[in-house]
Amino acid sequence: METEKATRWLSDDEQCAWRTYLDVNRLLTYQMERDLQPFGLTNNDYEILVNLSEAPDQRLRMSDLAAATLQSKSRLSHQITRMENAGLVRRENCESDRRGLFAVLTDHGMDTMRQVAPHHVESVRKHFIDLLSPEALAGLRENLGPIAEKLRELRGKP
Repeated sequence: METEKATRWLSDDEQCAWRTYLDVNRLLTYQMERDLQPFGLTNNDYEILVNLSEAPDQRLRMSDLAAATLQSKSRLSHQITRMENAGLVRRENCESDRRGLFAVLTDHGMDTMRQVAPHHVESVRKHFIDLLSPEALAGLRENLGPIAEKLRELRGKP
């Protein structure tokens, strides 16, 4: 007979910390999305543009981009179609794998990144970085780093 393990309920302090984290995550995501709206971009659009702008030759295999942005291949395909229609990216066939596709940043996409990036950084500063002391930022890195590492291990990705 299998014994049931007792549920380890959150203490009041743990519950408060968890809910505060959830609130900050939702509110910050919402605000960052609002700050990208004047440029006609979503957070997902911007994340894709960043990943492509930092990749060699501003291109990534669609499967690698899906993994980097935590999107399903199907969801990413729809996202890329919208971004193609806006002229931000294009798809190219992979010569070494006939089934593979690359997402490639266009010149317009790079120009958009150059235009939006300073505003995005200012938004990150205004709504996050500048609200914390250097010590608090160091504490965040120190405390959230192991969580991110564990979650990456669970995904099977570095």
